[in-house]
Amino acid sequence: MVTEPSTPARAKRGLFLPPFDALADPRAVADLAVAAEQAGWDGVFVWDHMRYSPPVAALADPWICCAAIAARTERVLFGPMVTPLPRRRPHVVARQAASLDLLSGGRLVLGFGSGDDWLGEMSRFGDEADARVRGDMLDEGLDVVTGLLGGHLVEHLGRHYRAEDVRFLPAPERPVPIWIAARFGKPKPLRRAAGYDGVFVIGYPGPEGVVAVRDAIEAERGGTDGFEIVADIPADGDAAAWAAAGATWVLTRFGPYGLDPVAVRARIEAGP
Repeated sequence: MVTEPSTPARAKRGLFLPPFDALADPRAVADLAVAAEQAGWDGVFVWDHMRYSPPVAALADPWICCAAIAARTERVLFGPMVTPLPRRRPHVVARQAASLDLLSGGRLVLGFGSGDDWLGEMSRFGDEADARVRGDMLDEGLDVVTGLLGGHLVEHLGRHYRAEDVRFLPAPERPVPIWIAARFGKPKPLRRAAGYDGVFVIGYPGPEGVVAVRDAIEAERGGTDGFEIVADIPADGDAAAWAAAGATWVLTRFGPYGLDPVAVRARIEAGP
């Protein structure tokens, strides 16, 4: 049964920045994050790609961008949105995440998904190209990451990953929020997301899709208290409609093509 959304609290507002071409420089991304913090935005999130379709030619590493944001800001949340965990070693990601969270004073959010290979982004580098296998790797990798970030002894001997009798310190002082990517209309990623802290849905048909996502999450969790439902909109999009539908975060998206740093900064400085 589809229910009508209750009157929501103000949705938090974030930026969704591709570190491409004119923004393929961690210093430039950090400068924009500082401007965002001053203008009242709540978060700054960066895309995670190894390559992208033309005319995009230059890319920066999202984790280095996150470190630059952490060092230059004091309030905004930040993180990769989203990292395809199957192409990264989960124990390395856990070490990076713990250090980033410490550097930022506890402001990191981790966005994870299985990734895709529509540009050969996996297969061109010898990473796993099969989507089903990547889904299995994501689930197993999440177990490793969350276990290691918890700071307790981890014993994981899985099909894809091993973490044998290890403990990672320092651990974050609070659990690092994890948002899981899901394409609209795909039930399995929503079920996966329901076990974590939020869902970042790709391909919403419109704000009305938020209601269906919320209902699906509620059915899995028994409620949505403390759970983030994240949507992204174009730079000229109407955030109010998405918030009214029940999105708890609305990210303003830029690019990915023809990024004009002057126009991006002007939109950021105009505030959420």
